[in-house]
Amino acid sequence: MFQTVVCVVYLLARIPSRLSSGLRFSGHFASDAASRPPRAASAARVAACALALGAALSACSPTFNWRTIMNNDNGYTVDLPAKPGNDQRAVQIDGTPMQMAMQTAEAGDAVFAVGTLMLPDDSEATQSKAIDFLRTGLARNVGVAPDAHAVQIPLAAGGKVPGLEMKLSGQAGSDHETRTVYARLVARGRHVYQAAIIASKPLPQEQVDQFFSSFQLY
Repeated sequence: MFQTVVCVVYLLARIPSRLSSGLRFSGHFASDAASRPPRAASAARVAACALALGAALSACSPTFNWRTIMNNDNGYTVDLPAKPGNDQRAVQIDGTPMQMAMQTAEAGDAVFAVGTLMLPDDSEATQSKAIDFLRTGLARNVGVAPDAHAVQIPLAAGGKVPGLEMKLSGQAGSDHETRTVYARLVARGRHVYQAAIIASKPLPQEQVDQFFSSFQLY
């Protein structure tokens, strides 16, 4: 399955499910509150609920601990919101086997990733096939059209190269869970890159901008 969906299922599967759980107070706290007058006990319960809610919201808030990652092997630099993991899998494009390296980091309900597809040659035709493969794979996994628009991808040494940008929202997986996909696709030499965010809900724009504005090719 990894071969046909271009690492997207891998990313979708890594988004943690956030399940709500009830809050309960300790017996010690309850006995203390019961010994107070009714109004005082009520106020104590309100204060305790407020503290518990604040703690719950704090625990659920995504943490973005941005750090710059320089991937010299695959020729890019990018800011990721957590320490990244690495993976590499085989894919096939029009029957041609290729390797795709993935560097991923999780923050909150989102996975940030850069995939590097190693091409057998640097011809424009091969690059175009790889871009189309990634583009349709991203869209297929959330059940929408592969809409994209042109964007300029910066080079670390200065200048820019043309790429594609996508923002897709749809349902993924057997449970039909809503996912939002942000992605940029670009070819350079014998590499095609897929910088992507897969999230269970839309992210603050500043987090999206941080990721994509930092993505630069060597």
